[in-house]
Amino acid sequence: MSAPIFGDPVFDGATDPSVIRNEATREYWMFYTQRRTSAVEPGVAWVHGSRIGIAVSADAGATWRYRGVVDGLDPADAPGPNTHWAPEVIRDGDRYRMYLTWIAGIPTEWDGHRRSIVEFESTDLENWTRIRAIPLSSNRVIDAAIARTGDGRFRLWYKDEADDSTTWAAVGDDLSDWRVEGQAIGGAPHEGPNVFELGGWFWMLTDEWRGQRVHRSADGLSWQRQGLILDAAGRHPLDHQVGRHADVVNRGNDAVVFYFTHPHWDGSEIADATGHDARISVVSVARVWVDADELRCDRNPELPLLLP
Repeated sequence: MSAPIFGDPVFDGATDPSVIRNEATREYWMFYTQRRTSAVEPGVAWVHGSRIGIAVSADAGATWRYRGVVDGLDPADAPGPNTHWAPEVIRDGDRYRMYLTWIAGIPTEWDGHRRSIVEFESTDLENWTRIRAIPLSSNRVIDAAIARTGDGRFRLWYKDEADDSTTWAAVGDDLSDWRVEGQAIGGAPHEGPNVFELGGWFWMLTDEWRGQRVHRSADGLSWQRQGLILDAAGRHPLDHQVGRHADVVNRGNDAVVFYFTHPHWDGSEIADATGHDARISVVSVARVWVDADELRCDRNPELPLLLP
């Protein structure tokens, strides 16, 4: 049955997982937003002030151990504490790149402050060098996703909160320069785009806060809206709420989708939650595959779902 694979041991607030293999150690590293569920501070401060946590698996994803947080993500002129959200970590040749949502300080409200996507690089996944904040369509951008598309170029997708929380895209011939293309996914507000290839198609998942919306594309440029996955409850008692902000690891014929959920959420606005239990989040996994050109999902797979 479905079951959480990881819970943050510091705050019980693991969200926004991004999973990548460490090529030197052959381990899998999960980077995630470490929300401060126990913070007794005004408004939505508990959602801010977060660090980026790391969990590591030496057995292909069967078990995960906490490895601490990522240091060195703040510039010298803004040493923090600041807010780090939604890491996207990719491999680029002999190094790694991280695209991170960065917010100065610990805001107590949603409005009135900038949100930027900042690029970092590393040779070992542990020590990171800040490269730059990427100029995009507004100063309210979060939740980066990166992939090479069918035209051989790279796309950076992200949520633009200044455009009614829709997904925008920027394009680049390499990973050093970006040109904003415009809105990629419109319609209902959403966040957390994630793009991957499987079964001869490009797929994008977006978090509509009622499950993951599926979008399909032949080339990664134009998208066809499909149904929802992770919208129905899993069998495990800690996996009965909707799956949020996902990441996908391709296994060849199928893939593993990592997502987080709030096991004790009652359906109210989660950012307003005042009790620790209501704020708790855990990371779980599901299996996805392509059948008849549609993405299928099993939220209750036989565990563990081992990674390649």
